[in-house]
Amino acid sequence: MPNSDRSRIPSRLALAIAGAALMSGSLGVSAQTATKPATPAAVPVATPDLARALPDFSALVEQAGPAVVNIRTSEKVKVANAQVDEQMRELLRRFGIPVPPQRRTPPGATPAPAPDDDEDDDAPQRRGLGSGFVIGADGFVMTNAHVVDDADEVMVTLTDKREFKAKVVGLDRRTDVAVLKIEASNLPLLRMGDVGKLKVGEWVMAIGSPFGFDNTVTAGIVSAKARDTGDLLPLIQTDVAINPGNSGGPLLNLRGEVVGINSQIYSQSGGFMGISFAIPIDEAMRVADQLRASGRVTRGMLGVYPDDVSKEVAEAIGLGKPQGALISRITPAGPGEKAGLQLGDVITKFDGKTVEKAVDLRRLAAATKPGTKVPLQVFRRGAYKDLVATLDALPDDRTPAAPEAETPAATGAQAWGLTVSELSEAQRKELKVDGGLRIDTAEGPAARAGLKAGDVILSANNAEVKTIKQFQAALAKVEKGKSLQMLVRRGEVATYVVIKPGKG
Repeated sequence: MPNSDRSRIPSRLALAIAGAALMSGSLGVSAQTATKPATPAAVPVATPDLARALPDFSALVEQAGPAVVNIRTSEKVKVANAQVDEQMRELLRRFGIPVPPQRRTPPGATPAPAPDDDEDDDAPQRRGLGSGFVIGADGFVMTNAHVVDDADEVMVTLTDKREFKAKVVGLDRRTDVAVLKIEASNLPLLRMGDVGKLKVGEWVMAIGSPFGFDNTVTAGIVSAKARDTGDLLPLIQTDVAINPGNSGGPLLNLRGEVVGINSQIYSQSGGFMGISFAIPIDEAMRVADQLRASGRVTRGMLGVYPDDVSKEVAEAIGLGKPQGALISRITPAGPGEKAGLQLGDVITKFDGKTVEKAVDLRRLAAATKPGTKVPLQVFRRGAYKDLVATLDALPDDRTPAAPEAETPAATGAQAWGLTVSELSEAQRKELKVDGGLRIDTAEGPAARAGLKAGDVILSANNAEVKTIKQFQAALAKVEKGKSLQMLVRRGEVATYVVIKPGKG
């Protein structure tokens, strides 16, 4: 035997002995390990325990999968009657866009009128994909409003490949919830979970049709709760992979209960980037119940435009901490005006519930039945006041939203860069105010605070001002070097403005 081979024998033998020792040690049959405790360095990593800690979603998928559906929509694209030239037709073909048929007119003949869009079977169509899940064994399906909004045709496909043309029972754009109805019975159902018990860090799973891939399962954890990305709903944030086509599908916990409807993604590219949002199922079911009953959702309205209270404003008006909803605009003859609310009021409680920020007031009012009398706690000019408002019905969500008003500004007297004048009786009637001073010029500190000529000062230093004399008295109480706080109105909107002293 060559010397080189002989020299390898001890090393091979050593490796074999070492391997045997490791094998016997791991099985607990080594005499050495039986009589001598292992050193900390020899303790193996507890990978079996880690493996057992990771969830297995397979049983959950088998249980919940049959109740999840695929949704396809189509919408006829309205095209002009003008003919599309050949260059444009070729461009449309390259990008896979349906090309409207070219209608040719024989020489000397009168061009025939184009058929109505609704009767043109060859008209191009916009198609969409989404997901949903069964909420009624008799054929009711829940999905997102944006999945079926404006669709001319909605098709629902079950996991057993049965396909149905669906009717849109109702949709609510404000919460992005829609209910469909298909002609089917004895459908599998999903259990609804308790969102209040959902915890950040808890495992959740989504089932849907991302990019049209039916019954795709993704999983992750709840990364945050009560995210204020929705106007009327605080959303559930997760790191579950959600992509176009997942919208409307269920978000489930490990008990197989629906805790949310996958609705939004945060993305700069159109694809998943690590954050997704779901509508809490308890809120969604409240909306769905109304849609099933009447096809629409009824909400309460206070008739005010609330803003958040900044720390600076809270300190300036004596509120202490930034909380509540600052009333910057009031709907004429609305519930708020009838209840006695005034511009600059800060609503701190609604029906006994604490209002921390403006969105809280909007959600509490919307969740209250129209016609309900609601007690309000209001902070006004340094003191709390109790009022009672009877809510009106919020207009239908198809009503165009009012344009955002300009952000007003605020002020002082000549030392603050201001010149003011008293309002005439006609101006007071037009503005529907009892008093106030019109800003004629705003310079220096006032201009830096954002004030403009034409703004109206309603109060200064928490004191109502109707005359120049009252305004001067309020300014005289401002300590040297301190800021001046005023309630200023611009157009229909009022807000607090803090003017910092300084050289003009």
